[in-house]
Amino acid sequence: MAARVTAAVGRSGKIAIGLVLVFAVLLGLNALVTGAETRSADVTRPDGRILGLRGGELQAVDRGPRGASPVVLIHCFTCAIDWWDGMIPRLEDDHRVVALDLLGHGGSEKPKSGYSIESQAALVAEALGRLDVRDATVVGHSLGGPIAVALAERSPRLVDRLIVIDTVPDLDYGDVGFIGELPFQPVIGEALWRVKPEFSIRDGLEIAFAPGFEVPDEFIEDVRRMTYSAYSGSHDAFEEYTDEMSMPERVATLGIPALAIMGSEEQIADDPRAALAAYGKASERIKTILMPGAGHSPNVERPSETAAIVLRFAAKAARGARRSERRRGKMQEPLQKHDAVRKRP
Repeated sequence: MAARVTAAVGRSGKIAIGLVLVFAVLLGLNALVTGAETRSADVTRPDGRILGLRGGELQAVDRGPRGASPVVLIHCFTCAIDWWDGMIPRLEDDHRVVALDLLGHGGSEKPKSGYSIESQAALVAEALGRLDVRDATVVGHSLGGPIAVALAERSPRLVDRLIVIDTVPDLDYGDVGFIGELPFQPVIGEALWRVKPEFSIRDGLEIAFAPGFEVPDEFIEDVRRMTYSAYSGSHDAFEEYTDEMSMPERVATLGIPALAIMGSEEQIADDPRAALAAYGKASERIKTILMPGAGHSPNVERPSETAAIVLRFAAKAARGARRSERRRGKMQEPLQKHDAVRKRP
């Protein structure tokens, strides 16, 4: 009797071990397949167009008068152009407004790599060159903040002034916590990505807003459009960029007018006031605004108020551009008169 029980336990143990091995193999295969997934660019908006660039294909929206002072909008992690939809109509009357889907996001291409902050900035620079945009007020939300800064670092002629919205100085000021980091762990992350239900995506996005704010359904679709490579690669990029130098330090070295905005109900920064103060302490050229009642995404939660702030800040750049145009006109006028005199018979 004891021998039969021992044999049965032995068989059960072997079956259990076999199941564990099969499960481990399936997890490994899923990690390989999920991590290798890529997607081509696709127009996801009626006003969108795909820009074929050397570094990849980006979806862009280009609105407003072409001759007006440009405002460039760069969205956050797992986001897309639609996170600016509440602001664009308020900006486009007085400015040319260019919004881009970052590589791996929205309707843009989703390759296996190329998600570092510097690579994204280089691609944004190429897109702005293609669109003939320069001397812009560049607005970066969350992950878009360091990309906007890196754009100014590598291509200063493209950026006249800078606005960063709810970008923590570095990860010492806040992160998504242990549970939030699980989707980025090897093998486990790919498995969670494969089975993610809608409620888990919604729960993950809730920290991007003040408590109680209802997550728009279209933002869940923005996450579903991503590949795991784009998701994990974009997440890792911020830490790599700020490990070398914090965001306030980088903004201070640019020497251009800059503004940092943060919501008082921010859920990613441990102390939004301290995070915002770090920008002001870095340089007197960096102005700061704390938005009461807003969370991590004032551009979505308070689009009218945020747009008004951007308009006031960008208006100074527009006045400077008009003064430059007048100066150029005065310099050319004597030459034109001289040519007219010389051509008389």
